[in-house]
Amino acid sequence: MKIAKDLYNYRELLKTNIKKDVGGKYKNSFLGVLWSFINPLLQIAVYALVFQIILRSNIENYAVYLCCALIPWQYFSSVVLRGAAVVIDNGNILKKVYFPREILPISLVTSEGVNFLISTIIILGFVLISGIGLSINILWFIVILAIQYILSLGIAFIVSSLSVYFRDLIHLLGVFMQLLFYATPIVYSINDVPASFQWLLKLNPMSYLIEGYRAIFYEKTTPNFVSLGIALVLAIAFFGIGYAIFRKLEKGFAEQL
Repeated sequence: MKIAKDLYNYRELLKTNIKKDVGGKYKNSFLGVLWSFINPLLQIAVYALVFQIILRSNIENYAVYLCCALIPWQYFSSVVLRGAAVVIDNGNILKKVYFPREILPISLVTSEGVNFLISTIIILGFVLISGIGLSINILWFIVILAIQYILSLGIAFIVSSLSVYFRDLIHLLGVFMQLLFYATPIVYSINDVPASFQWLLKLNPMSYLIEGYRAIFYEKTTPNFVSLGIALVLAIAFFGIGYAIFRKLEKGFAEQL
């Protein structure tokens, strides 16, 4: 209730931060917002070259299969990596002006969510051009995105508050996210993982979400509701733990910054 009240009272600041972040991401860049399409397209091209042509993956329409996972992953990765520094980067403002500190990670997760929605055009383009097409199951996109938003917000609360006290976390997260990328079924199918190691993927909430995105875009089926339920429980758990950590540590932000 408190966070909802604070967000309402400072809603204009939240809107300003989101607009500033979305508009400023590619500010002074010649191609501007086109980088939201160029970056993922280049990554899809590289991974498709390596895994489909060189390593000869037998997954049909591999570029589409990859795209449905890589775009959501980029949203998650950007939230984690940028979220670790969001409080530190706003240290001067935090020490001079009072506002609910939660606004910083919330505005970041929301602005990256807007960028993700823009990048989703790439997924739609791939499924249409490949001939896979769309189905009514695409409506489940809102549900999957909502779960990912809750999860991302919880993790942003954790990394943004901990990094204020432990600056090395920013660098460690870069390495961790590279490892987590390959521990998530993005460039491969979860069915290709030996049964003895699949439990590792089940600890990763992004595995369930990516399988959900693939279901509605690539397979044109309803997502696995059990998997979505597990993802939702994990997302709520991360949010609750993350917000509790953030509230506990925010009292010392000014001193540490």
